[in-house]
Order: sequence, then C-alpha cells, then structure tokens
Amino acid sequence: MTALPSNSRIDYLDAVRAFALLLGIVFHASLSFMPSFIGWAVMDINTSSLVPIFLLISHSFRMELFFLIAGFFSHMTFYKKGTSAFLKSRATRIVLPFVVAWFILRPLLVSGWVMGTESMRGEVDIWNGLSQGFQTLKALPAGIFTGSHLWFLYYLVLVTVTTLVVKKLLALAPSAQNWLGATVDRIIQWVANTSSSAAILAIPTAFCLWRMSQWGMDTPDKSLIPHLPTFLVYLGCFSFGWLLHRQPELLTNLSQLTPTRIINLFASIGFTIYLSGFQANPSFEYIAEARAAFCFSYGVMMWSLVFVSIGLFRVVIRKQNAIVRYVADASYWLYLIHLPIVVWLQIAFAELQLNWFMKLAAISGITIAFSLLTYDLFVRSTFIGKTLNGARKRRAIFARGGSETSSSKKTQELHTA
Repeated sequence: MTALPSNSRIDYLDAVRAFALLLGIVFHASLSFMPSFIGWAVMDINTSSLVPIFLLISHSFRMELFFLIAGFFSHMTFYKKGTSAFLKSRATRIVLPFVVAWFILRPLLVSGWVMGTESMRGEVDIWNGLSQGFQTLKALPAGIFTGSHLWFLYYLVLVTVTTLVVKKLLALAPSAQNWLGATVDRIIQWVANTSSSAAILAIPTAFCLWRMSQWGMDTPDKSLIPHLPTFLVYLGCFSFGWLLHRQPELLTNLSQLTPTRIINLFASIGFTIYLSGFQANPSFEYIAEARAAFCFSYGVMMWSLVFVSIGLFRVVIRKQNAIVRYVADASYWLYLIHLPIVVWLQIAFAELQLNWFMKLAAISGITIAFSLLTYDLFVRSTFIGKTLNGARKRRAIFARGGSETSSSKKTQELHTA
C-alpha cells in the first residue's frame, strides 16, 4: 500500500472539496428560478427552462463528490492521529458546528420561508418573519431538517460512525479482516484500472436510486431517522474514498481524462436529461423500464462527474497555491452560513425586472463575497476558525500587518482534514 505524506496538504483535493461546497451555494441560489413552483421559499418572476437541467446535473454529484473526498481525508487523519484523536476531531469539527449552526440558522431559514410566502403575495414583514422563525424552536424536534442544508453534517457523522463500527467489528476476526481487506483492495484496483469504472459503480448506485421517492437523489431533510437509500449512496461514496486512500495512486487512475471517460460523461448526461422527461408522464406504457434506464444513466453521470471533476482539478492545480488554500479553508464556513443569505437575497431580487441569469450571478456572488468577508474578519483567526479548520490562521483580507514566522506558516499549512 502506497501512502500519501500524512503531514502535507493535497491542494487539488482541497480545491475539489471547496468546489463541491461552492457549487452547493449556486445550486440553492438557482432554486427560485425554476419555471414551476417546487415549494422553495420564493419563486422569482423571471425563470428559465435551463435551471431544471442545471439542478439535475449538479445535484447528481456535488454531495457524492464531497463525501468521497471526506472519506479520503478521514482515512488519512485516522491513521495519522489514531482513533481517540480522530473521534475528538470529528466531534469538534462536525458535531459541534452542526448543533450550534442549527440553532442559529434555523430561525433565519424559517423567517426566509415566511417572508418568501409574503413576497409572493406582494408584501414582506421582516420582523414578523423573524418572530415566527424563533417560535419554531419551541416545536423541536418536529421538522428539524425541513428547509435546512445541515443534514449533510448529520449524514457525515452517520457514515463516519458506521465506517468505524464496521472496522472495529472486523478487527475482532483478524484473519477475516486481512482476507476481506485484500479482496476489497483488488476489487478497487480492478475498478480504478478500467475505463468503465463509472458504469461499474453505477450498478449498485442504481439499485439505491430505484428506492428514492423521486427520480434522482432524494434530499434527506425530513427526519433524524436516516433515509436508507440516500444513506447507502453517501456511505458508499465515503467508504470508497476511505479505501482509495489505502492505494492513493488509484485516484490518479480513476481521474484520468481519457476520451472514453469524457464520452461516457456526455452520453450519460444526454440520456439522463432525455429520460428524466418521462417522470412527468406516469401513465407511459414503459414507465418502469424508463425509470430503470434513468437510474443507471444517472449513476453513470454521477460517478463520471465525480471522477472528471477530480481529474480537472488535478490537471489545473499542480503546485501549492495560496488562494486555493484560502478558499478551501473558507469553503466550510461559506457553506454553513450561506442558505439564509441566499434565501433573503432571492426575496430581495424576486420582483426585479432583470434577466434571471444576472440575478443568479448576483445572488451567488454577493453570498460568496459576504461570507468570505465574515470568514476573514470573524472566523479565520479566531476560535471558530480553530474549530472548523483545526487551527487559527492569519487573516488575509483584513490583515493587520506583521509577517508570519516560517514556523507559524508551516503550522498553518499542515493539513487539518
């Protein structure tokens, strides 16, 4: 087994993780521009038929990509720090932010839904929205995830705990663990070394997709009880990333931008978009066959986008880049706080007579810019930054002068996955 250096950051994977989270901001910002009302906080007066296509494609892989990278880095951290330190790290960087952010953001999110409803009637009362938002805290735990994006942290905890439990159980039978580990490593080698890796992984993925309530990935934001098909997909992505770190050179093989992989990517995107049209016609004679084909095509699209995204960043980012590292560090904070900002901006832009794409760009840009400023000012060099990123780091936008010592720079550059 070839291991990556445990004390270094992998810049292109940092960038991939940041990309997955930033794409989520744009994804949520686009929801108000759907051509039909989908139950989102607000519906803009300017919509586009291109938005459902963007949502279909982006929703198919952004969280899967995040969970795979999370699994990869989790394996790195687990073997670098040990079980106790790893668990403490996960509790500090995942569980604590999940609980604190939920209580802070929940009222703001509910207020956005209240004001969005009022907006579509032609009036908005901010104080009434905030009041109703804080009142919902009394109804806990009912509707704990409804309208929230923080479910991803809850599922990240679930898949992490599940992985560790399985590992602990296997350790009780060392011979079986060794045999299973060697077998799994050979299977992953076989998958990684074939140009049909996305199609192979799409087969078990399709079985999970078949059990979703909608065509495509469900968003498990309704209950603390795990939604099993969704949980299995994210567990599979996390576990695949975890196991890939045992043979990190295979990640390079999987992310090779070969002609076959590129053709598979665009073909699967085209088939998935085409087949998704049958969802609106449940009386179609071959609806079951159409959905089965959709599930497989969607799975191929999902894994193709995951591997091609990694490949693109691996090609583009070949050396250390201070901006990439800064954005990678900030991306967790950006994703945590973005949704209330997005919803409030969607309400503010909803009635403006502007092109939908201009609005989408403005909402996404303002959200990212504002979140970056708050990160630099209130997070990066404070205890919040230490909680989210593992270490306090010097501000960049609001730097107060002075130079860092080489030792402090080295400390800040240690990977804190």
